[in-house]
Formats: sequence, structure tokens, C-alpha cells
Amino acid sequence: MTTHPQLSYDAFVALATADPTVVGLVLKGSRAHDGMTTRHSDHDLYVVLADGAATGLTRFTGHRGPGLDLVVLTLDAFRAAGGHERYALARARVVLDRLDGGIARILADKGRLDAGEGFTRAGDLLDAYANSLYRSVKNARDGQPLAARLDAADSVRFLLELLFTLDRRPRPYHKYLRWELDRFPLPGWDTGALLHAVDRISATGDVHAQRRLFAQVEAAAREAGLGAVLDAWGDDLTLMRPGRR
Repeated sequence: MTTHPQLSYDAFVALATADPTVVGLVLKGSRAHDGMTTRHSDHDLYVVLADGAATGLTRFTGHRGPGLDLVVLTLDAFRAAGGHERYALARARVVLDRLDGGIARILADKGRLDAGEGFTRAGDLLDAYANSLYRSVKNARDGQPLAARLDAADSVRFLLELLFTLDRRPRPYHKYLRWELDRFPLPGWDTGALLHAVDRISATGDVHAQRRLFAQVEAAAREAGLGAVLDAWGDDLTLMRPGRR
């Protein structure tokens, strides 16, 4: 990690814009999400360099300082970036694009999962969600409230990943979940009701709330062609569905 304590966001943007090897500047994090900025918010900036270019800006690689964090990388590396950064990039803001919209297109691609990849991941996530839900309900039945709540919280994590994957979108970080759903609702889901259910289940492990939510998830999963994943659970599905005591 390197630090340049006197380096401000505006000063660095001016410096980078004047360097012809910089093909893109991309702002991520709270400052790329309208209404999410606080007095603690810094500027998280990707600095995208032309492949093979030589520039003194590489001295800022890994910079973290008051108000400014930098990621300096080549265009090829930027195209390949993903993993835990995928949502951040999907909702990032273009500050500079010298590729005639190419930087913006890369960001747009980050926000859309490939159909085949999404279907495979959705099946795995649905199974993981069902597994945690099943364990939670069983633990509640067997007088294990702590285990039931922990499994319920796990189920919510898999559930959210599943729902966004079904819509071929990267799941937002928890900080931006409400922001994302308020602006880009999940098709077929009432945002307020979903957030209320997620909140209650995470906090209490409420079995009735889990089962009511599962009924909606089951319908959505079967509509998406994932019925076989659920059918593999056999009679155990009855423990997850509403109406079971």
C-alpha cells in the first residue's frame, strides 16, 4: 500500500485526465450511489491504463489516503475484474471514457450475468437456500433456537443471491440492498414485503415467516425451470412449506 496524504480526488482526476495513457476513470462505492454519501465517504476510483502503456501514474498503485483510494490497472485487467467487485463495478460511475463508450460498455456487462452461468448458479443457490431453511426449521422444532436463528440468517444470504441471480444481476452489498431494490425492484417481488421478511427472518428466525417466503421462492424457482432442484428434496419439502406445524 502506498500513501500520498496531500492527494485529493479533484487533483488526482485532473492529473489522470492530463495523462494520455489513462483510458478510463471509474468511481465506485457510496459516491456512485445517489443519496448514500456521508461525511465519512471517500472516493474509490479505478484508474484504467492502456495495455502496455508506460506512465508515472503506476506509482499510485494501491494508494489509500484521506478521502481517496485508488485501483490502478490495465484495460485487460479491468475487463477481467469481477468476483466481490462485480456489484461495485455494475453500479459504478464513469468519470472518464476515452474508448468512445467502451468503459461504459464494460460496466454494463458487469451488471448482467450470462444466461447459462445464471441458471447454473441459481440452481446451486436454490439448493443452498433450501438446505439452510430446512435446518433452521428443524432446529426450531427440536428446541435449538440459536441454531435455528443462525441457519435462518444463512438462508437469507443464499436467498438474496438467488433472487438477484434469477434476474441475472450481481447481488448488492448489504449496505446498498434497499437502495438497489428501491430503484431497480426484482420482477415479481414487492420490495417492502421482501425487505420486511428478510429483516424479521434474520433477526428472529421466525418459522412462519420463513415458510411464507419459501412458498414465494418455490413458485419463482419453478417458473424459472428449477423445479427439479426442489423435487430432489422429496418429502422434506413439506417441512419448509406453509401449513406445517
